[in-house]
Amino acid sequence: MRNPLSGRTLYIPQMSLEGSACMAAAFRSIGVQAQPAPEATTATYQLAKKYLSGDECLPEAVTLGSLLQITQQPGYDPAKTAVMMPTSNGPCRFGHYLPLLRKVFSQRGEDEVLLFSPSSTDGYADIGAHARELVRTGWRAVVASDILRKLLFSTRPYELQPGASDAVYRRSLDLLCEAIATPQVSQRKRLQRMVAALETILADFSAIAQDRTRPRLLIGVVGEIFCRLDEFSNDQLVRTVEKFGGEVWMSDVSEWVWYTSDEAEKRLIRTGRRCSFSMLGEKIKNSIMAADEHRLLQPFHQAFKKYPEPRHIGEILQLSRPYLPREGAHGEMVISLGKAIWYHHHGVRGVIDISPFTCMNGIVCEAVYPRVSRDLNGFPLRVLYFDGLRSRIETEVEIFMELARNYHS
Repeated sequence: MRNPLSGRTLYIPQMSLEGSACMAAAFRSIGVQAQPAPEATTATYQLAKKYLSGDECLPEAVTLGSLLQITQQPGYDPAKTAVMMPTSNGPCRFGHYLPLLRKVFSQRGEDEVLLFSPSSTDGYADIGAHARELVRTGWRAVVASDILRKLLFSTRPYELQPGASDAVYRRSLDLLCEAIATPQVSQRKRLQRMVAALETILADFSAIAQDRTRPRLLIGVVGEIFCRLDEFSNDQLVRTVEKFGGEVWMSDVSEWVWYTSDEAEKRLIRTGRRCSFSMLGEKIKNSIMAADEHRLLQPFHQAFKKYPEPRHIGEILQLSRPYLPREGAHGEMVISLGKAIWYHHHGVRGVIDISPFTCMNGIVCEAVYPRVSRDLNGFPLRVLYFDGLRSRIETEVEIFMELARNYHS
């Protein structure tokens, strides 16, 4: 079967630059011409608003604006363009992204743009013979991008020369993508290349001149996955926390992947398939994922000692259970609340929950956080909502940092 992506450039929507760049590299490893979509700006957001009704969430509007920017690039050809856009069921408006994109490109007379939405339900048949290889490389890309982000956030607050960490980050991202995108090598060889690249990246970050004698407040960041990762959507919240004396420990993207895998197992159990080939497949897949993750993280045992992650996503869900049991609440709200408590147990001085305005996850968590805070002796927990307008984020963060400082003292 002919690959539908043949002869097209595939654009990967940005949540974070490192995430979309590493995923694009994974596609290049199987011969697909792929690159990150343009980053969001005020101009792209305004471009999207021409096609919106006002009911869309911020991530939906920002994503549309970023993808419309592709149409303004020199040499743009709808027949040679593809956009990766997964979809989902359920109450989240994420399931509306794909129909909205289809509608907007149709209104613009650009129906030839391929909206590529691979799905596990058909074994990723759209990808063709390389499906299994891409899925594994894509998982490694997620883990590696999480590592690079954590290195940046744990180094930048202490740098002596402003901008040094960002410069190393950019070079590191190129090096990591080169290792991921290497074509026609075995999975074992690709993993070795990625580990070697990560070891070099760790050495480069370690070589940055730093001053760690100044105390920094460790601040956890949870919340809606797009908004917490995209700097435009959250008004550069991480840099603002750093400006007011903090260091950010942000939830990983891989955490969400582990949650969806665990939910898949729970669904099999609920439907009486505890002992089935489907369950065996899930167990084998999770074992391979865990082995790859462990190997990629191995060089960072000492560097990430301050930021321990749970051995299993069930630990996070168990912490959330007294407030939001997984049987009655699903998705990011359960993970965010459980991770906030995890942060409290591991030296964090306060947690910011980033949410798009009107997002159900943020609203539910905000209703529960006061009780959690009381149970944790006044632990600062704050939901910050974002709607694409320039906000008074500095004032809000400054106040929150003072609360965290008082809690710490």
